[in-house]
Amino acid sequence: MAKRDEADRDRTDRDRVNEDREIPGCCCHQKATPRDQEKLKQLKNRLSRITGQLSGISRMLDENRYCGDILVQVAAVESALQSFGYLVLQEHMETCVVEEIQKGNVAVVDEAVELMKKLK
Repeated sequence: MAKRDEADRDRTDRDRVNEDREIPGCCCHQKATPRDQEKLKQLKNRLSRITGQLSGISRMLDENRYCGDILVQVAAVESALQSFGYLVLQEHMETCVVEEIQKGNVAVVDEAVELMKKLK
């Protein structure tokens, strides 16, 4: 029992808040504010284009295309995916982070910083 109490003390406030937002059976969280339908459509369209680019790279491999041409397409997909990530991060900052700060959860700032580091 002592080990459990010690582990509970080691958890951060952010961990406790995130537990409340977790979806059972999922490692993800649910947005408190739903995405605007137009933004959702734009994000999905971007993902569809990226998926198309990935399929194109797969076809290039099947066709035994020149490595340099494939690498150019890989760079294009990486750039598109990074841009997509920045859009999601912007939305996260403008909605989720602002809402959590308004609720008094300033630990969400640490989470946002870690997310930014991951996108680099």
